[in-house]
Amino acid sequence: MRIAEKLALLVLAVFLLAAFAPGVLAPYDPAATDTSNILGAPSVQHPFGTDEAGRDVLSRVIFGTANSLLLGFGAVAIALVGGTIVGLSAALRHRWSNVVLMRFVDIGLAFPEMLLALLVISIVGTGPAPALFAIGLATIPSYARLIRAETLSVRDSTYVEAAHALGLTRAQVLLRHVLPNAVRPVLVIATIGIGTATLAGAALSFIGLGVAPPTPEWGSMLSSARNFLQLAWWYGVFPGLAITGLVISTTVLGRSLQGRLEGRHA
Repeated sequence: MRIAEKLALLVLAVFLLAAFAPGVLAPYDPAATDTSNILGAPSVQHPFGTDEAGRDVLSRVIFGTANSLLLGFGAVAIALVGGTIVGLSAALRHRWSNVVLMRFVDIGLAFPEMLLALLVISIVGTGPAPALFAIGLATIPSYARLIRAETLSVRDSTYVEAAHALGLTRAQVLLRHVLPNAVRPVLVIATIGIGTATLAGAALSFIGLGVAPPTPEWGSMLSSARNFLQLAWWYGVFPGLAITGLVISTTVLGRSLQGRLEGRHA
């Protein structure tokens, strides 16, 4: 395993620890204010400084990890499940259903994912849950096309033909051979998609459509920090570094998984 992969795993492990046990890492209550130390620079007491209410930025970044990762992991889960259903249905059903489903997929792919997410939010409303649903729904077309392509490849393979010849039912062949082999390559893309979906969730929170202040979340923290960039650079830098670290680590791990799946070993 290369050094980059080890560092990516370490960074992701820290983020997961912060998401599931923020109290272990955070030195302060993320909602605790200190009017005597407003926009305080990084120090021993506050390594990431404080915000406009005197709250510890480090603690808010740590506690905001769960909200940020929920958007990323949740959206990818929705996209993966929805894309699998649509992709399998298009590849294994009758020709007319394949044509109809893929035309809808093509329409979805014709629009940028963020634009589709904004369209969904305009219909269902704003907030963490609608943002998660919107990002997941907007990325279903990409996963559906990948799943369909992999399913068509697996469906015509010799081991699937052998399974039919041995008397396995259509459902058994689907569950034992087609589905696992069709989804496996897409899981690599999903790993990379976690960082991308988290970034999209932060963008929605940044413009006020996702997690709203004072709830700690990286995108909403960046939104609040933009008003104080000249006075407190640290306020926006550290949430931005957290987003960057997550995107880079998931991308590195995804590329590593892709290389191993294709038989390339570091």
